[in-house]
Order: sequence, then C-alpha cells, then structure tokens
Amino acid sequence: MNLHAIVRGAITVVNPDVPATLRRSSGFTIAPDGTQVPEYVDVQGVPVQVQALSFQDLHQLDGLNIQGVRRAVYLNGAAMGIVRNLQVGGDLFIFPAGVLPEGDTWLVAHVLEQWGPGPEWCKCALTLQAGA
Repeated sequence: MNLHAIVRGAITVVNPDVPATLRRSSGFTIAPDGTQVPEYVDVQGVPVQVQALSFQDLHQLDGLNIQGVRRAVYLNGAAMGIVRNLQVGGDLFIFPAGVLPEGDTWLVAHVLEQWGPGPEWCKCALTLQAGA
C-alpha cells in the first residue's frame, strides 16, 4: 500500500509540489583529453516536495562525510545517488530559477528512503552544485 500517495494531498496543502527537471545519469563518454564527461537523460516537470533535512538525516549524512548546502526531496519514482562500484547514479535535479534561493542545480548525494516495488516513492538528500 502506497501510504505516501494517500497523504500527499494533505502535504501539498501546506508545502506545494515544485516542478523540477530530473537529469538521470546515463553513464559517461571519454573526451579527447581523457576526462570523463557525464551524460544525462532529462525528465521534465517532475513534481517534488522540497523540505529541510531532519536531525536524523543530518546525522546520517555527517557520518558519510557529505558536506555542503543540503535539502531533502520526496518524489514519486526513484532517483539515484552515486554507486561507484556499479558506475551508476549521480542524478541531478534542476529547479526553476528562484525556487531555491541557494541555487538551481542539486546532486542526489544519498537516497535516504525508498519504498515499494519499482520503487513507488523515495526521499533523497540533495547537495547544491556550485557553478553547475
């Protein structure tokens, strides 16, 4: 049972969804100078809930030594943080200008929660990307 779908209507009354572009990592190519150039597939208009991280989330990220300006997002579906041994992940969220005062481009640093087959929804910790 997707409890998140049941309560989302009540949540959006207090904290409306924000449309974002989810840039799903699709791997990389090698540039002529030998550097890796990430490649993405854009998914436009993904509705997300942007929230502050809880104390428990901050504590978990601190233990992973993830630093920077951070936010949490909830979304229906999935996003991936970097999984180095599988060489996947590193998804980005691009928000419309001015939605988040710190900046527009945010990296999925860690998937904090993921529920359901598929998955049905997830909670991700995002880190602001400077100069992206």
